[in-house]
Amino acid sequence: MRRVEHVMGFPVSLRVDDEGFGESAVDDLFAWLREADARFSPFREDSEVSRLDRGDVGPDRLSPDLTEILALCERYRTATGGAFDVRLPGRRLDPCAVVKGWSVQKGAELLREAGARRFCLNAGGDVVAAGGPWRVGVRHPEHADRLCAVLDLTDGAVATSARYERGDHIIDGRTGRPATGLLALTVTAPTLTEADTVATAAYALGAEGIAWAAARPGCEVFAVTADRRVVRTAGFPPAESGQVAA
Repeated sequence: MRRVEHVMGFPVSLRVDDEGFGESAVDDLFAWLREADARFSPFREDSEVSRLDRGDVGPDRLSPDLTEILALCERYRTATGGAFDVRLPGRRLDPCAVVKGWSVQKGAELLREAGARRFCLNAGGDVVAAGGPWRVGVRHPEHADRLCAVLDLTDGAVATSARYERGDHIIDGRTGRPATGLLALTVTAPTLTEADTVATAAYALGAEGIAWAAARPGCEVFAVTADRRVVRTAGFPPAESGQVAA
């Protein structure tokens, strides 16, 4: 089974190789992603995030989901000494760096609960996979038609932070300026919640973020520095064989 839909501002593609897997479970996955976008997008005036930011709802009246998201945001703010911060001065509350990976990981768990054992869920280039190996390409940070790495992903997740899609959108909260020091940084982790947030937080730290990300439990790193030096941790999974990712 294959399906592609545009959700949260990017294409989300799903491939399930379990024979007879039901369409209704796939419908539920995409319905959840649309719900998460409606509830937690800072770009929707009626979202819970926007209402919290305006003061229309107090921190003691938040949903359990948003409470969990904000707790993750605070954990990574503390862990990076403020480089990763979703409450930058003069800007709206923006937890997107956590919401994307968190919500897609929750979607992958819905698939597993519905009986999926072999699938690849690709959300704008960030991937959750099960039952692989699945072969996943990492885009070159300066050439859209090239890959700079290929890895095999069996049961886990991979996420990349870079400036090639959205420019200097990752801000170093310690300085209030766009993060420098890296062209791209890719992280593999047990979940996309971890992979996506660690990749963004490490990118915000700059060059020092490589070692910081590599020290996180269960994480492996592939990075390209601003001076075009490639750093790859020993456990970053090389590609040997496997299905083409969705």
